[in-house]
Amino acid sequence: MRIAFLGTPDFAVAALAALVEAGHQVACVYSQPPAPRGRGQDLKPSPVHAYAQAHGIAVRTPASMRDPAEIEAFAALKLDAGVVVAFGQILPREVLDAPRLGCFNLHASLLPRWRGAAPIQRAIMAGDKLTGVEVMQMTEGLDEGPVLASETLRIDALETAGTLHDRLAEVGSALLARTMTAVERGEARATPQPDEGETYAKKIRPKEARLRWTRPAAEVDRKIRGLSPFPGAWFELPSERGPVRVKALLSQAEEADGAPGTVLDDALLVACGEGAVRLLRVQREGKGPQDAATFLRGLAVPAGTVLG
Repeated sequence: MRIAFLGTPDFAVAALAALVEAGHQVACVYSQPPAPRGRGQDLKPSPVHAYAQAHGIAVRTPASMRDPAEIEAFAALKLDAGVVVAFGQILPREVLDAPRLGCFNLHASLLPRWRGAAPIQRAIMAGDKLTGVEVMQMTEGLDEGPVLASETLRIDALETAGTLHDRLAEVGSALLARTMTAVERGEARATPQPDEGETYAKKIRPKEARLRWTRPAAEVDRKIRGLSPFPGAWFELPSERGPVRVKALLSQAEEADGAPGTVLDDALLVACGEGAVRLLRVQREGKGPQDAATFLRGLAVPAGTVLG
């Protein structure tokens, strides 16, 4: 089919690659405009933009798909279908209706649970045991369209947003390719989403990342894993020169008691409002990620230390 692909982050790259490998003609890739990245804050293209450039695919980076000129340019592509994977903009009706078969979206949750911007992180933070990927026919509502295909994954006990992201991207790209083949053959069947179970995955805000040791250990553990590796849940470690910010990247809840925020042993077991959390992987400000044992060889955190 002749398609346009609309996507921005790493999660969408595998899906675009799968469609290219399946033999679809990608007439144009749409992605968010280049943004400041890295220490130098130089403008750099998104991962999807970079992939498209490397493979000789035309790229457009509109500030808004509601711009009449962009709507006209999209319609002029004479598409069979539009495919959207974490694009970052709501598409107007004129764009959704322009392709012959409409637009399709790959979403990283089991809809209607976790519609919205951060379904992977929110699923872990909520303690969900299962998640998945689904391909839907797009409508004007946010992730409300009928579902054409679905695949379920179990969320492991030590799952982070990073590891789950990678697994969902791999499974989702294969599911999308199979589904678009079914769409091309007229074999795809859409099923309306259930009326119950709707939740929204709000965008992660920076203020959410600070750890509150007064919360139950299970909740603290889920936040650590749900925000790992980015933006990274953080706490403050006291030092002679002042507090040092440390990101917690991997953890597990354990049974132990103590004043919230107090380190209970010499291996980063931290008391919470209920129970305790064992920090397994951390990252000191300005340094790379380290497992707890390596971190402690360079900076001892003895029992009795109170974390902020």
